[in-house]
Amino acid sequence: MPKYGDPSLKVFTLNANPELAHEIVEHIGIPMGKSSVTRFSDGEVQINIEESIRGGDVFLIQSTSAPANEHIMELLIMIDACKRASAKSINVVLPYYGYARQDRKARSREPITAKLVANLLETAGASRVLTLDLHATQIQGFFDIPVDQLMGVPILADYFKGKELDDVVVVSPDHGGVIRARKLADRLKAPIAIIDKRRPKPNVAEVMNIVGNIEGKTAIIIDDIIDTAGTITLAANALIEHGAKNVYACCTHPVLSGPAIERIQNSKICELVVTNTIPLGEEKKIEKVTELSVAPLMADAIIRVHENKSVSTLFD
Repeated sequence: MPKYGDPSLKVFTLNANPELAHEIVEHIGIPMGKSSVTRFSDGEVQINIEESIRGGDVFLIQSTSAPANEHIMELLIMIDACKRASAKSINVVLPYYGYARQDRKARSREPITAKLVANLLETAGASRVLTLDLHATQIQGFFDIPVDQLMGVPILADYFKGKELDDVVVVSPDHGGVIRARKLADRLKAPIAIIDKRRPKPNVAEVMNIVGNIEGKTAIIIDDIIDTAGTITLAANALIEHGAKNVYACCTHPVLSGPAIERIQNSKICELVVTNTIPLGEEKKIEKVTELSVAPLMADAIIRVHENKSVSTLFD
């Protein structure tokens, strides 16, 4: 393991994704910060930082995935502990930003919970946020502290390049994902297609039309989040019905809740490629699912932030 020489860089993990956090510190070349997260008998969170962090650049790794409320509360308490322990900076590393889909008022009397979470992190004492593929890039504007957003597309693109698939078309499952699909298509030197769909209610999608030529092609559907997998499996079935030869799917954040795994297993999707921003339980590690690691990317970003270097070079 390469050794990173600056002892003022401290990385801590909480309970959401310790496997990813340990992989990140291995890439950086430092030991994991010593801390413990336990519960009092009434369920309240207790956090102990078991080493000095005075004057240090602290990075806290925590995806706010399910159970989101538990993981957010752990993170807020840890930020407060670091602030009171005189850390020079408190950098929150959110591989997955929970509540990101609640980023606007779609109906009357709805909250904007993504903004509320941003307020909570800032109030607790966070000085920077490092995240990956926000559901809506405008969420960066919910913060009054620096936000570095990394991209999962290069990792996914490298994987598909290695497969050397023939006659590829990259498919956006809706109009909102066209920019993401274009980024993947540019890297694969492939055309894009768009699925025009209507969503009558949350987590229910209805395919209406396919814009673009997919007949006889290998389709790769790309999304940022796959939750119940209703949209992605419906899209895959529609692509096959309209003449696609094979269908692959990929996303950065595999939420995969409820009937998702069963739907993917029974769908026309050959392979679902995801990253490890959210840990996959054993029941989700089916043959069709391939998991890629974001640890090297996040490790590089942490080092660049710590050394006051440009993070934008990692976007290319």
